[in-house]
Amino acid sequence: MKIKMGEIVTLSMLALALGMDAFSASLGIGLAPIRLKRIFYIGLVVGSFHIILPLFGMLAGRFVTETFGTIAAFIGGMLLIIAGGQMIIAFFQQKEEERSIPSGWKLFLFSLTVSLDSFSVGLTLGIYGVRAFLAMLLFGSIAAGLTWGGLLLGKKANNWLGTYSEAFGGCILLTFGLKLLFL
Repeated sequence: MKIKMGEIVTLSMLALALGMDAFSASLGIGLAPIRLKRIFYIGLVVGSFHIILPLFGMLAGRFVTETFGTIAAFIGGMLLIIAGGQMIIAFFQQKEEERSIPSGWKLFLFSLTVSLDSFSVGLTLGIYGVRAFLAMLLFGSIAAGLTWGGLLLGKKANNWLGTYSEAFGGCILLTFGLKLLFL
């Protein structure tokens, strides 16, 4: 099968939106003294979660589509709207985050937290029959890159950028959800 450029662009935009949580959280963590080796490791773990969770979502989405048919498309659009809305609401409810460097279980929980919304997006992609390999490659690599970028930028930047990037990611997810429902 030939991969279309529109599919790559769409999946890249979704991956960017999903990775904004990781980016904004990494900015705050990057304000603490952190070694480059640790930055690399954290990015790999977050990227891995952005592969695993949407993959499970896609598998579930394909099952839902086969079982429930056309109503599954509506559910997929609603899930994107909910995920985007939650990111936007989190922007307005921003609290001062603890700036410790995650390791062990904290790294697992951090990666799960910033990747959880990718499950519902994966569910939507599974409903629409998107190519899993391409989606997982883009989701994982973009999330890892955004995490690395956030940690590195956090070493140099102030905390204000992180909250805005999360709101931007929420707007992208919300827009895609509305597009799925009404176009």
